[in-house]
Amino acid sequence: MKSHNKDLFVTFMKIGGFTLGGGAAMIPLMEQQVVTQHQWLSHSEFMDVMAVSQATPGVFAVNMASHIGYKVGGIRSGIIASLGVVFPSLIIILLIAIIFSRFRDNRWVEAAFMGIRPAVVALLAVPVFKMGKTARVTWSNVWIPILSTALIIYGVTPALIILVAGVAGFLYGLTRKDNQQLSK
Repeated sequence: MKSHNKDLFVTFMKIGGFTLGGGAAMIPLMEQQVVTQHQWLSHSEFMDVMAVSQATPGVFAVNMASHIGYKVGGIRSGIIASLGVVFPSLIIILLIAIIFSRFRDNRWVEAAFMGIRPAVVALLAVPVFKMGKTARVTWSNVWIPILSTALIIYGVTPALIILVAGVAGFLYGLTRKDNQQLSK
């Protein structure tokens, strides 16, 4: 059992460390390691775990690791596989934090970050505008996200804003249905 746990940790550490592009990019490497090399699961079991992992809330790679680990050796193995898949990211983030804190006051690093900031704003703005189109934000209702943003900036909790917006949308929907029924 303990050798399984060591193998699980090392295998998922390799998967987490050498796969770029998120959980979907890990699938071929995971399948090769779990099904072909270690034969911990059959191909159909792997596909079942993949389906459950996609339907489970949370990070896909962690879900896959925990489900596979659980099938191999129970709860402890599931935890160990999950730790293995997140370990490389944790180490990389810690190293970046250490390096950044040491060079934060360097004028070259500061200048680089000043140049990166507008790019980050653009990278964040594009999905916001795409979501706005999907959510059918128009000139007649653009005040809602603007007001919500202003309220968040001034300290109102987002949960309260979502709750109020949900109730308001529900009431608006009820009155709209009532108006449509009256006009018929």
